Amino acid sequence: MDTLKLDNIQKEIADLPPDAQQIIFDLVDILKKRYFPNPQKVPQTTVNDWSDFIGCMDAESDLSRNYKTYLI
Repeated sequence: MDTLKLDNIQKEIADLPPDAQQIIFDLVDILKKRYFPNPQKVPQTTVNDWSDFIGCMDAESDLSRNYKTYLI
């Protein structure tokens, strides 16, 4: 995928509210299961592509410690 297009997609996702971002992540997970039902056969590029989403959304600074507070 072209880097410029990927950057635009990341920006668009980052601009969405957290619940909409979660829907996108869920959809990607569904698609991975549909097209790659055997996790051992998932192409390496598919697994590595998730690293492109690191830092693409805003969250509370203490989310890793107090995630249960935010899941309610």
